[in-house]
Amino acid sequence: MINTKNIEEAKRMIKIKDGLKIVLAQDDNFNRKILEHGNFNILLSIEIGNRKDKIRQTDSGLNHVLAKIATKNNISMGIDLNELKSLELKKKAERLSKIKQNIRICRKAKTNISIRTTNPDEARDFLISLGASSQQAKKATII
Repeated sequence: MINTKNIEEAKRMIKIKDGLKIVLAQDDNFNRKILEHGNFNILLSIEIGNRKDKIRQTDSGLNHVLAKIATKNNISMGIDLNELKSLELKKKAERLSKIKQNIRICRKAKTNISIRTTNPDEARDFLISLGASSQQAKKATII
């Protein structure tokens, strides 16, 4: 997994690494540049970070433009269930609402979803409970 805030260092690590390439999401500028660069498989936890929610809108870190770029470059949006389980209740509820919004955006843009979990049976049920279509849940990859 590539976890750095420096975009140039992340690009260099993507070139060096073989196999499954997972990039941990950072700020909005980093996410946009790394998605446009491509050449990796999964952008993990785009909903994390200090994001201010508006009164009528949740800032989930993903919009239709980023989702279309990810689809074009064949990059999946990743959800980390292991990290989600360790959060306190209020933070977990906020994160789930952001994940739910991202699933809806991914469905419209036809972006693939990947789930990082230790129990693969719960992954598809989790997606369906948050509003993913059965097609999306079936196509989701478990990492």
